[in-house]
Amino acid sequence: MPIASEDFQPVKSAGRTLDLLELLADHPQPWALGDLARTLAIPKSSLHGLLRTLVNRGWVQPDDSGTRFRLGMRALRVGAAYLDGDDRVTLLSGVLDELSRRFGEAAHLGRLDGDQVVYLAKRESVHRLRLYSAIGRRLPAHATALGKALLAEHPDTDVDRMLNWPLARLTPHTVTDREAVHAALATVRTTGYAVDQEENAEGIRCFAVAVPLASPAVDAVSVSVPVSRLRPDIETAILVALRELVGGLAQARSMLTG
Repeated sequence: MPIASEDFQPVKSAGRTLDLLELLADHPQPWALGDLARTLAIPKSSLHGLLRTLVNRGWVQPDDSGTRFRLGMRALRVGAAYLDGDDRVTLLSGVLDELSRRFGEAAHLGRLDGDQVVYLAKRESVHRLRLYSAIGRRLPAHATALGKALLAEHPDTDVDRMLNWPLARLTPHTVTDREAVHAALATVRTTGYAVDQEENAEGIRCFAVAVPLASPAVDAVSVSVPVSRLRPDIETAILVALRELVGGLAQARSMLTG
């Protein structure tokens, strides 16, 4: 029996559970019951029972007072299992290691999920001044080099449907105009790489290429560098390395199980 069908009717309690877990994941500060109820539009009485069940199963953890809640350890188990079972993450681990070794800057593997990019793996910068990132963090695709590299895999008509207009402006440099976004993606298709010109975080430039393990690609690899450390020769070396290390992976498609 197929999971997806035209007559699918979502289970309300399951939907509420997932909404709650996703909210706690996206905003990891401790939440009071009333704030959760207002944000999720769930009656307090229903939410209280849901929280008690999730606390009992270890998915949600209360603070010492028992009045504020955050994700529990069981959530880590599921997230880690997703990464452990993903052949692409394993395959690209060596690429991230080599990029980190060559440049000492932050390197990321990201996957397109709707209009956002999710960090699946990272290597930290060796420098004190660095880009903040975390595995599982979600960012608007249009404001990141990772996202633009992946959006450029699709025609503009599909991109218009994928993105959530009007687009969020993360910094004064974020490109949000529809025509400007189309022009930026056209440049990515021509050059084969994407650049984030301080569009996600001021003072940080990022370079990314799509990983040729699927068509259209769903993953991309990036290197992020503070503009204060970025010289033209370093930029050129990063782009050469990304093309060399990531671009040569097309032959590895047959190694993947799914």
